[in-house]
Amino acid sequence: MTGDALAQDPEELRKRIDSSRAHPARVYDVFLGGKDHYPADRDAAAAGLAANPRGYLDVRHNRDFLRRAVTAVAAEDGIRQFLDIGTGLPTSENVHQIAQRTHPDARVVYVDNDPVVLAHARALLVSSPEGRTDYLDADLRDPARILEEAAKTLDFDRPVALCLVAVLHFLPDEEAYAIVRELVGALPSGSRLILSHLTDDLNPESIRAVQRTYTDRGFTFVLRSHADVERFFTDNSLTLADPSVVPVHRWRPDHAAPVPNRPDAAYLAGLDDIEKIRYRDINDVTDADINIYGGLGVKA
Repeated sequence: MTGDALAQDPEELRKRIDSSRAHPARVYDVFLGGKDHYPADRDAAAAGLAANPRGYLDVRHNRDFLRRAVTAVAAEDGIRQFLDIGTGLPTSENVHQIAQRTHPDARVVYVDNDPVVLAHARALLVSSPEGRTDYLDADLRDPARILEEAAKTLDFDRPVALCLVAVLHFLPDEEAYAIVRELVGALPSGSRLILSHLTDDLNPESIRAVQRTYTDRGFTFVLRSHADVERFFTDNSLTLADPSVVPVHRWRPDHAAPVPNRPDAAYLAGLDDIEKIRYRDINDVTDADINIYGGLGVKA
């Protein structure tokens, strides 16, 4: 299936891309300093940044949480298989790069349904010689298909780390909890769930202002409480690893978030606020900046 997806006719792929409307994966790309987005995505990111000028810290620290969590389950727990749903556009570092640093034979399946992500998916498939990466052009709302196709690469008789990072807040309750239940139910004993989710518990005024900018653009954008986020683990009989569900910057911090090279002051002064994001050092984060929980669950 992955080969068929990547072999899709470029013209047909272009027809699937609606550049007139923002897409979450591409807005995320804007905040990560990427280049694979359209004016509508940039406008959505700019509106979010205007509503919360330090909102880029949610995105960047969410990505750094993923780095630490994948490192933890690979290095400490010996996990060698990963199913990353809602992958987004390739960035630095991707899950396979993190996991294969510890286990060169690690296998990773990426899943996303944005045709722009598909167009760039070959960048996700540069595996180590010993390991393997694949990409599924599929929707989180179709977990049965994801599991069926992922089983062509992953061995579901061995532990798998399921990554649902900053994706479930785009689904309403009636879908989100059922989908996680089906996905986790298919995982063998010893598997892990790496999950992060936006919340209005922490700094409600700033994140609700951001929420309005995205719902105005037609996104489903559900902010869930600490108890609601914990449910994704407890409803599925997962044991929460320390430090449980916490703001992402407080989940096993190692203070090793990459610091980008900064251009000279004159060049930086000529950039707009969106363009400046890629040069921000996120290590100056405070509790007042973060609106996203992260956690790691273990399946008995």
